[in-house]
Amino acid sequence: MCSTENIMGSKLMISVKMPNKDELLLKEDTPEPSKQTKGSSLKQILVALSANWGTINTGLVFGYTAVSLPQLMMTESRISIDRHQASWIASVSTIGTPCGCILASYFTDLLGRKKTLIVLQLPAIVGWLMVGSATTVQWIYVGRFLVGLSSGMIGSPSRVYTSEVSQPHLRGVLAAFASVGTSLGVMLEYLFGSILDWDTLAYFNATIPAVALFLAFFIPESPTWLISSKNDENKCRASLRRVRDSKCDVDTEVNDLLMCSSADEKTSFKEKVRLICQPSAYKPFVIVSIYFLLSQFSGLNVVTFYAVDVIRDSGSTIDKYVATVVLGIIRLLFTVIGCVMMRRLGRKPLSYISSVGCGISMLCFAGYMFQNVAWTAAGMPALATWFPIVSLFVFYACSTIGYLIVPWVMIGEVFPRQIRGMLGGVATCVGHFSIFIVLQTYPILQELVSKCGAFAVYGVVSLLSTIFFYYFCPETKNKTLQEIEESFHNKKKLKRPVVLDANATSTPSVHCKNNNNSNNNKQLAFPDIVFNLPKRDTGVNV
Repeated sequence: MCSTENIMGSKLMISVKMPNKDELLLKEDTPEPSKQTKGSSLKQILVALSANWGTINTGLVFGYTAVSLPQLMMTESRISIDRHQASWIASVSTIGTPCGCILASYFTDLLGRKKTLIVLQLPAIVGWLMVGSATTVQWIYVGRFLVGLSSGMIGSPSRVYTSEVSQPHLRGVLAAFASVGTSLGVMLEYLFGSILDWDTLAYFNATIPAVALFLAFFIPESPTWLISSKNDENKCRASLRRVRDSKCDVDTEVNDLLMCSSADEKTSFKEKVRLICQPSAYKPFVIVSIYFLLSQFSGLNVVTFYAVDVIRDSGSTIDKYVATVVLGIIRLLFTVIGCVMMRRLGRKPLSYISSVGCGISMLCFAGYMFQNVAWTAAGMPALATWFPIVSLFVFYACSTIGYLIVPWVMIGEVFPRQIRGMLGGVATCVGHFSIFIVLQTYPILQELVSKCGAFAVYGVVSLLSTIFFYYFCPETKNKTLQEIEESFHNKKKLKRPVVLDANATSTPSVHCKNNNNSNNNKQLAFPDIVFNLPKRDTGVNV
């Protein structure tokens, strides 16, 4: 008769392949090389630069009238204009910008991020060519409207695309490239506008969106959009490989996107309306909208659009045109500094720097203006004429670090993926409309509370906005887009876990989970219930 040991041994020999003498017994001795989770930073930077190159055009639109209108108003100009026509040339682009924001919110989800970035460059190229070759002022109107349309369209898709192709540790810096591009455009317009005629400058401006159009053909489509709108896993994986690294674990990222994506290929209009009513959609939209209003009522773009007049009225003796160029350099420099600080500090600290720094510097600026008026009325010479311009430089530096970067970066981060393009476009529209409101109310505010009083109001609003940032501004540093989306859901009160004893003979009693569990039991844990199962005996008794 065969013993029990022999029977069991023969079964084991059949079911299990015995290793050779030279083979290692433990699997841990031969670990498979694990792929890294962080992709190539260089690839992500290059893709982000290509996607955000068109944002330079936004700065060109802002700065063009500051250098071209004085030339157009000269009698020897090829097209002579009056002050009424000059105001229309300056403001007609702000009509096209909100229209572009709305179109971008539709095209970003319908066509995809890449195709939208390609399409939106066409109005800018045509618009600048129309301005440069214009024979009547009406052609300039149409051209300015088209370039404003393009600048409105670029805001949302460039930021959304950058956020979706970059990893959390780089997302904040790369998403801020759009703000850097706008600041660079303003500075370039000031510099080249001082040496070029208004029509030649327009032709130069057309080269910027032309380069952006060329670069957009070489970037991959957003992997998030390929999953959420096309449900195409293969193209999503291929897109991630182009913006990551061959050693990067893109499969895990694809699986995460699949888990977060809905099963439908397209999100219907009714579903989008339902998503907008969710806390994860309307909460961040309200926060971003209020952020835009507060940042604009700090006086940021009042200084940008009225820089020459503000410096002239401040009492400073420095040349107002030289100071304007310095302001452009400060804007570009501190936009870059803000991008670096955002990666290290996060969004909320930069918001605090802007709110407190802008508030104090603007109140100092307003106080000097008030004192300068008193000195002028008393016939006394002004003292410390360097003080107002230094206050203005500090204000511009602080506002650029946070106000000019954070809300625009948040557009690409805080909205749900299914409606990120739509809400991103609407939020961008709110941002530009906030600029319009502040610029329109600035003359009215001057009449009501005087010039120095207007800047004092901006300083107070900036200081009070610190309270809003403390309680409501989300910190998205090093968080995935899914984690950010989930943070806006209504947080339900967690139930205390219960323990069901597997040894109980009657209905199990419910009691609080005990952290001091004995070593003889194993716990099978679920979100709300913990089952205590007796430890199984692995020995064989014969």
